Amino acid sequence: MNKPKDIAGEIVSKLFEPLSFRRGPSMKNRFMLAPLTNSQSHDDGIMSDAEFNWLSMRARGGFGLTMTCAAHVQANGQGFPGQMAVYADAHIPGLRRLASEIKAHGSISNVQLHHAGMRSPAELIASDPVCPSENAEFGARALTTEEVKTVIADFVAAAVRVETAGFEGVEIHGAHGYIVCQFLSSETNQREDQYGGTLENRSRLLFEIIDGIRDQCSENFNIGVRLSPERFGIKLTEALSVSQKLMNQGKIDFLDMSLWDCFKEPVEPEFQGRSLLSYFTELDRGDVRLGVAGKIRTPADAEKIIASGVDWVMLGRAAILHYDFPNQYQNNSDFEPVDLPVSRKYLNQQGLADIFVEYMNNWKGFVAEAE
Repeated sequence: MNKPKDIAGEIVSKLFEPLSFRRGPSMKNRFMLAPLTNSQSHDDGIMSDAEFNWLSMRARGGFGLTMTCAAHVQANGQGFPGQMAVYADAHIPGLRRLASEIKAHGSISNVQLHHAGMRSPAELIASDPVCPSENAEFGARALTTEEVKTVIADFVAAAVRVETAGFEGVEIHGAHGYIVCQFLSSETNQREDQYGGTLENRSRLLFEIIDGIRDQCSENFNIGVRLSPERFGIKLTEALSVSQKLMNQGKIDFLDMSLWDCFKEPVEPEFQGRSLLSYFTELDRGDVRLGVAGKIRTPADAEKIIASGVDWVMLGRAAILHYDFPNQYQNNSDFEPVDLPVSRKYLNQQGLADIFVEYMNNWKGFVAEAE
């Protein structure tokens, strides 16, 4: 792929143009770090040195926005061991340290707010998981209406806590079958109160969380939302409707569509014949910035996706393999990511603690069997 350069030999690409938001600071480039499960923090959700190192390295490596892994807003919303948390003031000191370090490297600091809902392992939270409706498959009980309001309040309180710690924004995790997604899905949400039934009711929890954060956090606090456009009981038409409403209201600053594969077609036959991504780039964004994640693994992939009309790209696996992917590409137009599998030692050098490396070993073909 031919990559235009300026007279100094640096790449001329939209990927390295600044991106402003309606609220909060501008990104210095169009690269966001994906919120990646890594199991590196302490059992009580307090930030570990390993988690701090993993994230601060990505800020140092050139990402315009550095997002934490999913951070649970209630103790019973924990989704995996070693998950960082934001449900108590005891978490603020570690968060403050991280926010300061991210910003010191010119990256926007962002925490992803999360509640696993029915996907919280009972053995991890020492209670039955919760869900919009009773779910036998996951052994989850239905939330009462008052408990739903408490979930909303705890998302908002977590955002306030995050801002107190010095972060510049949050992303609400509404994707991948976790609690916000469970409410959005007509399959998992069989409620008969104001949080179930119609799409307006099923999306009420998400919009009330946004309203609460806007009311309780500062005027320039940046809010993003992550959505799934399919799977997990989500229909494309409904994902598009919620996305357009989010954009029309203008209360969020960016929409993060987790496509799993940015180059694929929709799974629903009636929408095939064009890319899944194209359904979102044609929405009327207003001031809301649109970005995507899913198999953006090389500079060529990133260039193709940014050229499709999105405002920014989110890197997951590519950021695991190269903590400084943005800097490497900006400084070397011929940069190509390392081939898989990679050694444990290589991943350690990229800022992954041993427990994170072991988690990545669950990804087939990612970690080499022998050094």
